[in-house]
Amino acid sequence: MSAAPIGIFDSGVGGISVLREIHRLLPAEDAIYYADSGHCPYGGKPRQEIVARASTITEFLLARGAKLIVVACNTATIAAVEHLRATYPSPFVGMEPAVKPAAALTRSGVVGVLATGAALAGEKFHRLVAQHAGGVRVITQPCPGLVEQVEAGEIDTPRTLDLIRQYTAPLVAAGADVLVLGCTHYPFLRPQIQAVVGPQVRLLDTGEAVARQVRRLLERDALLNPQQRQGRVEWHTSGDPALFERLHRRLMP
Repeated sequence: MSAAPIGIFDSGVGGISVLREIHRLLPAEDAIYYADSGHCPYGGKPRQEIVARASTITEFLLARGAKLIVVACNTATIAAVEHLRATYPSPFVGMEPAVKPAAALTRSGVVGVLATGAALAGEKFHRLVAQHAGGVRVITQPCPGLVEQVEAGEIDTPRTLDLIRQYTAPLVAAGADVLVLGCTHYPFLRPQIQAVVGPQVRLLDTGEAVARQVRRLLERDALLNPQQRQGRVEWHTSGDPALFERLHRRLMP
């Protein structure tokens, strides 16, 4: 099993930002990536629909031999990861917005969180804030449309920049000096977001922390790939294969 691949899925291409961090930390690991672009975005969907999609994709990844599965989507983690852990024998790693490190870093006492509406509305997110943001003001900002811009490959277009300005302006105006990128699509917009908010605002995402957790679980179960070579990625999507190929080649050269 140590030579088996890591399974990774997201509502679309966002989880590639997590895959990049996993490959940076664990370069020998093979991976199977599933972009559920045919059902993206997950943000406005009922919980049971997201659970059903997550279960279907999990079964696909397990059938292809995945030794561990990363739910590389904040919305899917909130809706489905507890169900997946209770249903399937595989270890699962989910996403958690970087509220705890943001609360430790802020000097102004104000942290902004950019995410999908579904992720921000979830009980899991509210528990996270209650546990780790004592004494810090956490301002949340839903970002409808940003996921779709990344899915379309519209990374650096006027429409994307307009959305970024619209969503970050109230957070910066309120004094936030740390912004949490609470969706795996948003790290692909990091240069654009940083240019809009200025160098005095720190941007945090959780891709690196997820990669470290993947390494911990693989070490615990003696499942690290022992081979001394660059890991390969097997790509799958429920959406347009040609568009997905162009995007994954661009986002993970």
